[in-house]
Amino acid sequence: MYNIEDYKNTVFESIKHIDEDGNEYWYARELMVVLEYKKWQNFKTVINNAKISCINSNISISEQFTEVSKPLVGGNGNIQNVLDYKLSRYACYLITQNADPRKEVVSLGQTYFAIQKRKQELLEDLPTPNKPVKEIKDKTDLLEE
Repeated sequence: MYNIEDYKNTVFESIKHIDEDGNEYWYARELMVVLEYKKWQNFKTVINNAKISCINSNISISEQFTEVSKPLVGGNGNIQNVLDYKLSRYACYLITQNADPRKEVVSLGQTYFAIQKRKQELLEDLPTPNKPVKEIKDKTDLLEE
């Protein structure tokens, strides 16, 4: 049995990357292993379904699922470039939502990315010099009506 805190602090965080601008991303092939998919073809189906969800939400898939080429060493020592994706947190969230729900680790991933997504939303709502407290209060007043 997995524990979400263990996964949060180890597995999902350990495969997270941060680019030169401070943006988080995950590689699809690394996420595939964590979510216990053995074949890229099967995981690619999950990615494609997540892309459809993204499109249906009117969100640009190119910003969430960035195609990259990575070298892969085959069994005979030959190196070939394979397709991978740099995934945003939102893309990972959609992938876990479209993954096999019978896998416990998928349920943990769903929880992890949902919590992380919500934390980011809350951080974005904090007051900044460009967004005063009054604007945030106005938004919360609308929720109460």
